[in-house]
Amino acid sequence: MWTFCRCTAAAASKSNQSMNDLKSSKEKRYRPNVAAIVLSSKYPEKVEFFIASRSDIKDAWQFPQGGIDEGETPQQALFRELKEEIGTDQVEVVAEFPEWVSYDFPEVIAKKMYPFDGQRQKYFLVRLKPGAKINLDTEEPEFLHYTFVPYSKIFDYITYFKRPVYKRVLNYFRKKGYL
Repeated sequence: MWTFCRCTAAAASKSNQSMNDLKSSKEKRYRPNVAAIVLSSKYPEKVEFFIASRSDIKDAWQFPQGGIDEGETPQQALFRELKEEIGTDQVEVVAEFPEWVSYDFPEVIAKKMYPFDGQRQKYFLVRLKPGAKINLDTEEPEFLHYTFVPYSKIFDYITYFKRPVYKRVLNYFRKKGYL
């Protein structure tokens, strides 16, 4: 059964305000984050990408990434996250993606990452310095294994929900002549 009511202009206005409040409360929240596309120290003669399998999600391969702490610049977060995740910050920044890129977490990850619905990332293309040593046995290991792969093999490994963002960023770096 339907119930109809007549509202005054003030009540209608208040009702619209409530709807706007509801909409804004459902806006997605994205965690500020940096991501590193790490090239081997053989770059530019040989273009090989570092990818690693996550320790907490089976068969989820990705680039190193992590949150930006309060008061940190994206570049400061980049070096800190690399040290925390792959045991070295011995890299040279080759280029920076000009925009922030956002993606939503799949449901399986969303609960773990609450209150965030996804991540807003700043991507950096970096090259390992000669002699830099990767060590996944860090204080809080995030990766189990790593490998270096050519561009043609990246998407054979990368987890499904990161592929669109990775393709966009890698295509940009290719068009700019870095890859």
